Amino acid sequence: MLTPTQLATMLALQDSMNIKVNPSWLTAGYAYLRAAMIESVEGIEHHGWKWWKAQHKDLPQLQMELVDIWHFALSHIIIEYQGDIKQSAQTIAEQLASKRTSVSFDGKDYDFTTLDILDNLELMAGLCAAKRFDVPLFIKIVEQAEMDSDELYRQYVGKNVLNFFRQDHGYKEGSYSKVWQDREDNEHLVDVLNSLDIALADYSEQVYAGLKQRYPK
Repeated sequence: MLTPTQLATMLALQDSMNIKVNPSWLTAGYAYLRAAMIESVEGIEHHGWKWWKAQHKDLPQLQMELVDIWHFALSHIIIEYQGDIKQSAQTIAEQLASKRTSVSFDGKDYDFTTLDILDNLELMAGLCAAKRFDVPLFIKIVEQAEMDSDELYRQYVGKNVLNFFRQDHGYKEGSYSKVWQDREDNEHLVDVLNSLDIALADYSEQVYAGLKQRYPK
């Protein structure tokens, strides 16, 4: 389970990232759950679902889609509590501590512990389309994608640093190049994260430095 420190850290990082993009992000009306819905569908694509052709599950990219969803979910939750990070963290912790294993959607109860990851991704996409996000369901999907809470934290911090890196290199202005040496920046991030120890005191700075070293001059 995510620790209070991890939750507080991730929520604070998310708030900082959103402020960097738009200081008035809390009242900007951004469709964070729409974004989470799209990422859920992209996760299905990375897993593979087409029965009429051979497909290869891209687990690292599926995990990255889940990390992206967590960014949007945290943003949505912070908005629900009008920027109160402490209350946001408490709400997430309470949902996780509840050990709830089902969710109601469209008049039906779904026991997400009995569903496979594709069905759960589809369920999450439907909930997001209905402007709802369910933390226990999300954590179940994270587990089905072969991540534990520490791994979610590690990858979240990494992706948050990538988002800062993008902004620092012209993402908002349109001058940032998302593909380097024929690979997306998400893929480069996976390589950088795999080369570093999460226990490093300057972990986030090392991730940033690793990306900068790889980015075309």
